Amino acid sequence: MARSCRRLLAAWSQIFSWTVFTSLIFISLIFEAPTLLHGQRVGIPRAPDPSPRYPQVPGNGDFQKLVFRQLVHSAGTIFAGRVVFIGHSASSLRPNPACTTITFQVEDAIRGTSRGQNLTIREWAGLWASGERYRVGERVLLFLYSPSELGLTSPVSGTMGKFMMNTQGQVVMNAQHVATFAGDPVLAGKAVVPYAEFARAVRRFMREE
Repeated sequence: MARSCRRLLAAWSQIFSWTVFTSLIFISLIFEAPTLLHGQRVGIPRAPDPSPRYPQVPGNGDFQKLVFRQLVHSAGTIFAGRVVFIGHSASSLRPNPACTTITFQVEDAIRGTSRGQNLTIREWAGLWASGERYRVGERVLLFLYSPSELGLTSPVSGTMGKFMMNTQGQVVMNAQHVATFAGDPVLAGKAVVPYAEFARAVRRFMREE
């Protein structure tokens, strides 16, 4: 009888010890879990902080300057002005308009025109249909190719050669412009540029011709 009691007590002692041991492990895991999870997050990169300025595209600054220089050198006409008239010229061979005519009042002439002039250009109608449009009253800064044999022109490199201007007379850069001019010491990273600064950068490249 005494031997049976001793065996029973030993069994209960083992059970009690195992229960305490497992409980301690469970409690330690509860307290250690945040630390372990924090350690797992250490290697996860954080998202970059939002910035009000457009991100610059990494690349060779000399190459980006070359693109800006080519934009200036390829343009036969460069000016800032206001759209005063838009018309569509029909063709005798086609039912659809053959070209769009846009008249600008030149506010600042950089190349190929004069200040105060009403300059009318003709663009292929397909550009208008594809979304390359203007509004009467809007202000723009344009880099235009010299007119073709048919008298048609368009902005140099498409959207690269057209800049919108806000009511304060500042040049508004889109993401493509900012990436292209990232290597320029004056324009780098700016989403809005005072017109005087932009014109100064353009004339800097014109002096190299």
